[in-house]
Amino acid sequence: MTQRDFARVLNCSFALIALVEVGKRRVSKDLENKIRQTFNIDDQDIASITSILTEISKGIPPFM
Repeated sequence: MTQRDFARVLNCSFALIALVEVGKRRVSKDLENKIRQTFNIDDQDIASITSILTEISKGIPPFM
């Protein structure tokens, strides 16, 4: 799914998604709620994703 597709599904701007992805904007509570509802994500899913991202950041260099 592209950033534009993701933004369209969430009914928000592409610019917001792009800025969040590069760390220039934080995920607001409203955006988090839209993501959770749209993709049926619960607290356990968030914990699993966070754990995976933490492990990846320990051992995989950034993309070049």
